[in-house]
Amino acid sequence: MSRIMIVDDEQGVLNALRRLLLMVPCTYGRLSYKLEVETFTSAAAALERARAQTFDLFLSDYRMPEMNGVEFLGQINRVQPDAARLIISGYSDLNAFADAVNGADIFRFLSKPWNDYVLVSAIAQALNYRDLMLENRQLAEQARVDSAAPAAAPATAQPPATTAKVRWGPDGSAIVDGTEHDPE
Repeated sequence: MSRIMIVDDEQGVLNALRRLLLMVPCTYGRLSYKLEVETFTSAAAALERARAQTFDLFLSDYRMPEMNGVEFLGQINRVQPDAARLIISGYSDLNAFADAVNGADIFRFLSKPWNDYVLVSAIAQALNYRDLMLENRQLAEQARVDSAAPAAAPATAQPPATTAKVRWGPDGSAIVDGTEHDPE
């Protein structure tokens, strides 16, 4: 189950997005994501919820009264850096798009009105990308741990060579005085 938060100051937009994401299959290749969706009309309330609950993806409107979507997703990036972040807007300000992608590490910018297929596909791609990044981080950590572990002794290791002091007894028998490690 993938948890998604959607933030938009228009309740009608939130209702339409929730309905779309609960009705249309969210797939990427052979992967299928079952979605749990929470919506907020207030960026401040959404940020508070994000501090208490982990989400896999955040979708935010760009223009909102309390803070814009780039500011909101930038704060989300600090609170939940592993979550995918998308922004949606009815305005086509290229400078804002560049700021969004660079400043808040936005995965994709979507336009309003949206194409249902494009929006659901973008969410599936973002979730897949997030999963790959988490898996790569785990593999890199495992490789780091494995390389830091001392090398195991080979299974065919020979015991250290030893020498014994031998002297001859008066009757010609050998007398062993003990063992010492061979200096070689």
